[in-house]
Formats: sequence, structure tokens, C-alpha cells
Amino acid sequence: MSSSGEIKPSDIVRYLDRYVIGQDDAKRTLAVAVYAHRCKLALGNKGGADALGMDKSNVLIVGPTGCGKTLLCATLARRLAIPFVTADATVLAQSQYVGREIEAIMARLLERAGGNPQQAEQGIVFIDEVDKLKTTGNGGGAAASGESVQHALLKIMEGYPVHLPDGRIIDTKGVLFICGGAFVGLEQIMERTRSYGYVATTQGDDEKILERLNSRIKPTDLVEFGLIPEFTGRLPIVVRVQPLSREMLARVMVEPHDALYRQFQAILAEEGVRLVVAPRVFGQIADIALEYKAGARSLRGIFEELLTPVLFAVPDRPEVKQVHICSLYEAPVFVGEQGVPGNPGETAG
Repeated sequence: MSSSGEIKPSDIVRYLDRYVIGQDDAKRTLAVAVYAHRCKLALGNKGGADALGMDKSNVLIVGPTGCGKTLLCATLARRLAIPFVTADATVLAQSQYVGREIEAIMARLLERAGGNPQQAEQGIVFIDEVDKLKTTGNGGGAAASGESVQHALLKIMEGYPVHLPDGRIIDTKGVLFICGGAFVGLEQIMERTRSYGYVATTQGDDEKILERLNSRIKPTDLVEFGLIPEFTGRLPIVVRVQPLSREMLARVMVEPHDALYRQFQAILAEEGVRLVVAPRVFGQIADIALEYKAGARSLRGIFEELLTPVLFAVPDRPEVKQVHICSLYEAPVFVGEQGVPGNPGETAG
């Protein structure tokens, strides 16, 4: 714990490392943002934050789908033991009554807080796909436009009492809003604007710092993409997550505390069966996931399909004590008590 009584950023990063593969820069930035936010809340309770004019610093996470944006936020909230809810910006844009959808989001946050308004007012709201709220290309009709949804979100992101239908009030002044999106096309905007906004290097300058400055997403880039200036102003901290490589996708299935491999090993252990999957299988699954272009989202479906014949057969075969999967393209090998291999159609042991 720090001198302020808050969990240190390094503690948060170590916890995130247990569940999220890679994204080291994003983890550090998020950890510091949350630490600073909670310190501001603590100062506010003492009457110091308002006196110092400390504004809330909400966060924008930019990166491809399936790279861990939601996982980072959910894991962060779990470490801090605070309520957490997700919302979809596309749902808000499709709604005729955006205000009611916002009320529903806050009602869910209150529910996650066990009905305690004080806890809800210190929670985290993750709004995904905010890039779909860009001011161009929105449909008409009864649905709200992307720009109008951005305007509707401004008040609650800054801090505003939301009146719920049951009469309760949630003040969002202490709620941390984290927005996420793939922002396809933003890189091209950055390349174009970087040509005249590049920070030049001189001898003795720290190249890593200069590289970070030059790779920053500027508010003007987001405005050119289609977000209104007022909305980008409510998101002063911008975090970038990187696409997952083949090696990282393979690690996602094995290394995290709640990895898919560990989950299915635990399921089969309940039947007294040891599951052994060869390392190359995770690489084969990662290859397919890369073809799907959905990041880590597609891993579970492929892995569960691989395990389907195993989970179907094992409950009816008490003699099986081990299952070996050597390739994604070969049948699982069932091994009995005497170590005699079999196949799904044979009795092992």
C-alpha cells in the first residue's frame, strides 16, 4: 500500500500480469490512471480535490478487437474490488431514448455494488465501440446519431447526478469512465498529421521518450476521425493496445491464472482424468485465430471444439485416466490405468 492508503500502480500491474498477456505499456498507463483517480477521490473526501481544482481523468483505449480492452478493465476492477459494468456504444446509438439507456447503465452499476450508492459512485464503466459514434456515416431514423450520443455522455463522464426510475440518485463524479474502440483508419490519420507534427531529435535526447511522444494519439487526430472536441476533452488519457501475435495468442491459452487450458484441466480432473495438450497444438489454434482476425475472442470456440469429443467420451469411460492431444488435426489419445493408449472408439486400459 502507498502512503495515501491506495494500492500502488506496481501492485496493479503485477495483478494484471496474472490474467492479461502482453500490453505492458497499456497496463502501466491504466494502473497509474486508476491510482491517480482514486487518490483524487480520497482528497475529495478530505475537501482537498475540489479546492485544488482536480478534474476527473477518464481513459480512452484504442486497439483492434480481441486484444484485451475489456479484460484489462474488468481485471482492474476486480483487483480494486469495485463495481464494474460494460456498455456498448452502438446500442446507445441505436436507441431512440439515450437518456434511458444511460440510466440503465447506472442502474446496473448500482446492482453490481449490491445496491450501495456510495460504492457505485466509485466504480468503473467501460463503454466499448465508441469509435462507432463518429460524426460521419450514421444512419437516420429514430435512432440517435453518433454525435448526439457523444453529447449525451458528456455530463455523466464529467460528473452528474443520474436520477434512476426508482428514485435513487447516482452521482457520477467519482465514477471512472473508460472508453474503447478499434478506431479503424486512425493510424492513417496519425501518419498524415505526424508529417508536420513530428518532434525532432537532437543529440542527447532520450529516443524512447521522443518515440513515445511521436506515437501519441493527439486530440486533433480523434476529432478528424469523427469524435467531437468536447468528447475527446473528457478522455485526456489515451492508451493503445497492440494486436496479439501468434506467440501471444498461444500464451493466452496457457499462462493466465484463468487460462483455457487450466479451466479444462480442472473440469477433467473432476472426472479423475489428466488432460495433456502438446505445445504445438496451441500454436495451431493461434494460426486459425489469426485467420479469423478476431484476436483472442476466437480462441475459446476453437479450443472447446477441440475438447468436445473428449468431454463427450470421458464421463462414460471410467477406465480413462489421461487424455493426450498431440495435434489439432489428430484424434485425442485416451490412456487407461495401465498406461495403455486407446482412441475414442476403443476401451483404454
